Amino acid sequence: MKIRPLHDRVIVKRMDEERTSPGGIVIPDAAAEKPIKGKVIAAGNGKILDNGEVRPLDVKPGDTVLFGKYAGTEVKVDGDELLVMKEDDIMAVIED
Repeated sequence: MKIRPLHDRVIVKRMDEERTSPGGIVIPDAAAEKPIKGKVIAAGNGKILDNGEVRPLDVKPGDTVLFGKYAGTEVKVDGDELLVMKEDDIMAVIED
């Protein structure tokens, strides 16, 4: 896949959520909520500051991140559903 976000934008692929509750009940797709966890596929060069300098992003491709439920814009590229969002929409990086 050839896609490169600009400036402080990040491309994230949602990770599948667990479809079984802790009690063993299978949750149907219609009742499941959108996942808020994903993997960074690509990241832009950085945010352009008011003075013209470029601040590099804190996230990099391969990072697992948490983001808001309705963050970003959904796009479909090569059959994959991806999210394009600003780095500010990312709340945390999950470290292993």
